[in-house]
Amino acid sequence: MNPFSNKSGSAATDSQDGSRHEALDRPAAGGATVLVVDDSPTETRIFINTLSQAGYKVETATDGEQGVEMARRLRPDVILMDVIMPTLNGFQATRVLHKDAATANIPIIMVTTKDQPTDRTWGLRQGAVEYLVKPVAPAALLECVRAVLQR
Repeated sequence: MNPFSNKSGSAATDSQDGSRHEALDRPAAGGATVLVVDDSPTETRIFINTLSQAGYKVETATDGEQGVEMARRLRPDVILMDVIMPTLNGFQATRVLHKDAATANIPIIMVTTKDQPTDRTWGLRQGAVEYLVKPVAPAALLECVRAVLQR
């Protein structure tokens, strides 16, 4: 079983207002910066909330072209890359970043709705180090980011 699958092994807990929340294993993020490249405001907000609550600094880009520019300028510790985006898709942006000596060592985690085995294979061939399929459980996302940063 893939440890980064969308099935979270964490327990849900009840908050004071009666809503249910996933119990997240909060890593010591150490101030690591995560660049989220995604054109969906909803997905971006989910990633920002999950990552910032875990102690990560989060920057965002809304398409692949902006993501490449920001990665070159900011040199984040890890990049979360969507695939289906305008201007430059995530496969193309990952390939550009992976081939650029200035950004080649920044690990890229593809986080996308594209869930075919060929999509996963293609993403990894472009230079991604992990491939997650949306929707991603917050605990699975944090575990994946933590594991990639510890490599």
